[in-house]
Amino acid sequence: MTEACKDPDEDLFARFCQAAVPRPEWTHRAHVKIAYLHLRRFPFDEALSLVRTRIQALNCANGIEEGPTMGYNETTTVAFMRIVHATMLAYRATGTADEFCDAHPQLMTPKVLRLFYSPERRMDPMAKTTFVEPDLAPLPEYRQS
Repeated sequence: MTEACKDPDEDLFARFCQAAVPRPEWTHRAHVKIAYLHLRRFPFDEALSLVRTRIQALNCANGIEEGPTMGYNETTTVAFMRIVHATMLAYRATGTADEFCDAHPQLMTPKVLRLFYSPERRMDPMAKTTFVEPDLAPLPEYRQS
C-alpha cells in the first residue's frame, strides 16, 4: 500500500498503539482523534483503559518526564474521554476522526476543561493519578430517551 492510499485513521491508530507517534504530532487534535477512534472500536471502559495505557507508553517512548504539571494526567484523560463519548452519542458521530474534529470545534481547544475545573482542582496532585470530579460544572452525560 502506498503512502497516498493509507487510511489516516488506521495509520494514526496503529502508530499510537505502537507508541510511535512523534512528540510534535502528539497535539491536542491527535488526542481527540485517538479518543474518538478508541470509542468507535471499544466500549467506554475498555477504550479508556487502552487510551490510558497507550498514552503512558507513548509518553515514555517520547521521553516525556513525569512531574507535577507534566506527563500523564488521569483527570484530563478521563474527562476528555467522557466529553468525546457524550459528543459522539449526542450527535450520532460517524465518519473519520478528522470529520469528527471538524464537526465539533468546541472540542478542539485544550482549554475546554476550564469550563468544568478550576485551576486549583486540575492542578491538585491527586488529579494526576486519580480521576477527580469537576468542581465548576458536571461533565456531560448523554442519556438516550
